[in-house]
Amino acid sequence: MTVNYRSASFLTSVPDASLAPGDNGAEVAFAGRSNAGKSSALNALTDQKALARTSKTPGRTQQINFFLLSSGHRLVDLPGYGYAKVPQAMKDKWQRNMAEYLQSRTSLRGLVMLMDCRHPLTEYDQQMLRWCADVDLPVHVLLTKADKLKRGPAANSLLAVRKRLPEFHPHASVQLFSSLKKTGVDEARRMLDSWLTE
Repeated sequence: MTVNYRSASFLTSVPDASLAPGDNGAEVAFAGRSNAGKSSALNALTDQKALARTSKTPGRTQQINFFLLSSGHRLVDLPGYGYAKVPQAMKDKWQRNMAEYLQSRTSLRGLVMLMDCRHPLTEYDQQMLRWCADVDLPVHVLLTKADKLKRGPAANSLLAVRKRLPEFHPHASVQLFSSLKKTGVDEARRMLDSWLTE
């Protein structure tokens, strides 16, 4: 069974995991460093130009954003981590929020983690992978901005990450992705399908 990702529409934005919509059905969350290209990836996967707001200023997603698919499934855009120029107290709040969401949400089927293929597996990425491993949450990594590298270096980046992933999460999978060139969109959708329709 395949899901119609083009049907995605904005559902709600919440500042706190406790205010999230009803915890039923199935949803997949997206997480990544503030400048990893999360919004662009969501737009590419849903074939929409402005479903998730992209911004020149990394770290604009400061709330948890829910998008509804026609099948009743949800895609969830989590706040970007790491980079944003915000006060430390705000960063700490996001982290608590994110941990609470990942640990308490029963409808969550998997997490798509986005990493810039030129700078993968940052400290924050590793922490996120460990969190997910601790709560037995499947993870699929998109190595974004693959168009910024030639084919050889991109393939090397993929191999290097594939080799190291088991250190942080025993069952995580990984692929190359480019929102600009639409590279890897079908592969990523197949992974989402497998989670949402199981």
